[in-house]
Amino acid sequence: MAKVTHEFDLYGKHYALETGELAKQATGACLVKCGDSTVLVTVVVSKERRDYDFFPLTVDYNEKMYAVGRIPGGYLKREARPSEKATLTARMIDRPLRPSFPDGFRNEVQVVATSLVADQINSVDTICIMGASAALTVGGVPFEGPLACVRIGRDRDTGEFIVNPTYEERDNSDLDLELAGSATFISMLEAGAEEISEEDMLAAMAFGQEAIAAFCEEQKRFFEKVEQVNGPIAMRQYELDEPIPEVHERVFAHYDEMSAALKDADKASRIANVEALKASIMAEFSEEERLAWSRALAVELKGLEKHAMRMMVVETGERVDGRAADEVRPLFVKPDYLPLVHGSGLFQRGQTQVLSIATLGMLNEWQRLDTIEPVDGKRYIHHYNFPPFCTGETGRIGSPKRRELGHGALAERALLPVIPSEEEFPYTIRVVSEVMESNGSSSMASTCGSTLALMDAGVPIKRPVSGVAMGLIQEGGKTVVLTDIQGLEDFLGDMDFKVCGTTKGITAMQMDNKATGLTPEILRNALMQAHEGRMFILDAMLDKIPAPRETTKDSAPQIITITIPVDKIREVIGSGGKVIRGIQDDTGATIDIQEDGTIFIAGTNGAGEAAAERIKAIVKVPEVGEEYTGRVVGIQAFGAFVELLPGKDGLLHISRVAQGRVDKVEDVLNIGDEVRVKVIEVDEKGKISLDRLDKPEAPAAAPRKRAEGEQRRTRRPGDSNRRSSGSDEGTGTAQKRQPRRHHEG
Repeated sequence: MAKVTHEFDLYGKHYALETGELAKQATGACLVKCGDSTVLVTVVVSKERRDYDFFPLTVDYNEKMYAVGRIPGGYLKREARPSEKATLTARMIDRPLRPSFPDGFRNEVQVVATSLVADQINSVDTICIMGASAALTVGGVPFEGPLACVRIGRDRDTGEFIVNPTYEERDNSDLDLELAGSATFISMLEAGAEEISEEDMLAAMAFGQEAIAAFCEEQKRFFEKVEQVNGPIAMRQYELDEPIPEVHERVFAHYDEMSAALKDADKASRIANVEALKASIMAEFSEEERLAWSRALAVELKGLEKHAMRMMVVETGERVDGRAADEVRPLFVKPDYLPLVHGSGLFQRGQTQVLSIATLGMLNEWQRLDTIEPVDGKRYIHHYNFPPFCTGETGRIGSPKRRELGHGALAERALLPVIPSEEEFPYTIRVVSEVMESNGSSSMASTCGSTLALMDAGVPIKRPVSGVAMGLIQEGGKTVVLTDIQGLEDFLGDMDFKVCGTTKGITAMQMDNKATGLTPEILRNALMQAHEGRMFILDAMLDKIPAPRETTKDSAPQIITITIPVDKIREVIGSGGKVIRGIQDDTGATIDIQEDGTIFIAGTNGAGEAAAERIKAIVKVPEVGEEYTGRVVGIQAFGAFVELLPGKDGLLHISRVAQGRVDKVEDVLNIGDEVRVKVIEVDEKGKISLDRLDKPEAPAAAPRKRAEGEQRRTRRPGDSNRRSSGSDEGTGTAQKRQPRRHHEG
């Protein structure tokens, strides 16, 4: 294939699509650019069909540090485990691609996106989906394309929507909405927002759909150029798993039995009923038939369960657990669930139960991020864990999977807009949501449980956040929107639409949609129904904890913030860190000094206050008139040095150590003595002069002993008049008389 390039401008940004030069042995490859940010997306489809009853799609995103001119950290100096951002990007590419393939496609598909250049102006994540769509098309792979993804921002000042905003534009945006799909429908949505109304969010989604259509149109122009240069794109032929009519008829003959088996509010009991029915249906087939039709039987049994559940909803309006379409499952809310931890909250909705725990730490414990994006790190961290026991299964517990990272990122996004600033609350905040039991909507339970934990920890969040997962059933020409979907309704339904927010507006959303007929009216109904569900859940939460605690718990570190002059930082740190280490060792507090002189001190049981006093004493400059109780740290002939504050000494002159004449300072003071003093002078060089308060009487002078060999001097008349002009002034000590010179005549 010869090289083909298509460049175009849309919404103020420059883009390019290119194929035919790189990765020619892949089934399809496309180089896609936005500004100078460049990603290579390749697609490889296996030649053989796999013996699976599911579509084997794998999506990987390779985040390369050379894209921003950096060498990876660590011992190996090469990219290893993908960052959380890289994992979430791969997940974002997967979600719109997966439902676009035809039913029965069983050839293995691997999509690999590799970042080649990241210009630090334009992000590379959204353009990957357009690159994957183009690579699939030029590779002749059948799918419902073209597809595209856009990010929609909104300028805080003007209120105008922005398509694929730069990082600078995103900083001034109150909306971060990512939409993916075709020219006619949205299949994937991710959003973070600063409490935006449902109406504004609908307007942003409609604008995003128009932008997606524009990018799909540019892809079509690119494909026309490819065909002009290289001839028509040959569509590859792949054998699809086709339904076997006999298997379908025999399985679907048990429709009534499946409907009855599904009507059970208890998840475990319902699963047992369904599996027992499936086993009895399988028993009706001979061993030879089961071997010959194994894949078809698995598909048809799953299809029977799906059809029975969906028809139950659209025909009777009743769900498998007996709820109405807009009904939320029973709630159980308990803040302050665990002792000693900094904050905790248990949130349960039906058979989904999440325990969230909040931990407060110093600002220097923020998470540093090593990615190709111009983001250093974050001080609010949310982690979500989904252990196998929460679904009654066994499994490996290790590093978090894509689903766990995605759900944790959603809950983090939902709560980030209400987290107080560093100035209001100088802590790093980490919340961990442990899923104890799961039957759908565990990410929304995580959001609710984390709100409880933050409020219990005394974090002054702006407003509490709740979340609910919405579903959709489109069957037989009828459409039903479901509130608070459970696992079965997520798995067999047409939409999983999660909405989080406060009483003021939406803070986060996530949607995966399989229905092509998702109209603006359906989206509006879903958002409004979600609002009602969120408020119902929020009321139940506020009934148990109406507001954040006024103070943090005793178990949490108390963080004190003080500011010192920049030129005093050196004194607080000390030579080789000796002073600051000594303060931390003595008090048990943790100290973090910023370059601007701001100091954060954390400690429990008064440790922070003690450390703060030590630091204040180091940087304090004594002033005239202040009184101190100091310790004598040095003695000279002319006086004693008294330590007023750590590292701050003053001179107590010998004339001020006692009332009366003192011959030697040691007659009155010794090193280590404590003495009350007052500052009487601080000169321009910072030298401090002291006066002693409550001076004692000077000791009586002892008679002077004559030195050995010293002769008693007999005073002669006129001695007092024989002092030379060079005598010591004010001492009365005469200089030795000089002999008179004799001149020879």
